[in-house]
Amino acid sequence: MSLNPATMKRLLAEQQDECNAHVLYNKMADIIKDENNTKTLRLMASDELKHYRRLKTVTQKEMKPQKFKIWLHICFVRIFGITFGIKLLEQGESQAIDNYGAEDKSLAFMDEIVKDEERHEKELIDMLDEERLKYVGSVVLGLNDALVELTGALAGYTIAFQDTGLIGLTGLITGISASFSMAASEYLSTRQEGGDDALKSSIYTGMAYIFTVIFLVAPFFIFANPFVCLGVTIAVAVLIIFAFNFYISVAKDYVFRRRFFEMAAISIGVAGLSFLIGILVKKFMGIEI
Repeated sequence: MSLNPATMKRLLAEQQDECNAHVLYNKMADIIKDENNTKTLRLMASDELKHYRRLKTVTQKEMKPQKFKIWLHICFVRIFGITFGIKLLEQGESQAIDNYGAEDKSLAFMDEIVKDEERHEKELIDMLDEERLKYVGSVVLGLNDALVELTGALAGYTIAFQDTGLIGLTGLITGISASFSMAASEYLSTRQEGGDDALKSSIYTGMAYIFTVIFLVAPFFIFANPFVCLGVTIAVAVLIIFAFNFYISVAKDYVFRRRFFEMAAISIGVAGLSFLIGILVKKFMGIEI
């Protein structure tokens, strides 16, 4: 088969991805404990090897697994879960394959690969049952409430106190107390709805709240200028929103952009309003600390 250099280059890149995926899926299968998930991953690894060999007949090139890239992806799997790791990998493969189909219709054998990848996606939805994804709603509840409430509170404390130590301590007390309250509310709400996992839901909500509080309050124990601290806190809040929504958009197939801008706008907007209220209260009540 005669191919132009650009197409050959893309086929070689795809062949390398298939080689990496074959090794990666087998390594994932070694990590997880669920037998059904392990079996499916082995089959997926076998399919990737078949794709690799089919591409090899065209490129006439032998590829070796990229060990660092595979190791890095395994780290993602261990940290963020197997659902995130696999879907992130499959997204890259699907994008590459779609581009091939649009670029060169003569590559008829790629239709088989496309069908395999689509089957992979369906199997992923059906087979993977991670605990952490069951409680995404609880994590979102704790995360959202902490981001909105605490960024607003810290903005108000900043203009009212203008003392980093006092602001940080007050924010920490406020945040931890609120996390217990939020966890208790989630427990009661889940129990009221007849859920059997009320305790776990409340734990996920409370832990998400506490970790968010720690990250948001930390700048006030690091920097001396309270307004610099507030700026860093808002930047940290945006970074948390970005990271969490990227994770959810991959693992749960949500639209990233809309959710990210919505959460960021609410958190920053509440912080801005709280800052303004703090200025007005301080001015009209004449209270100085």
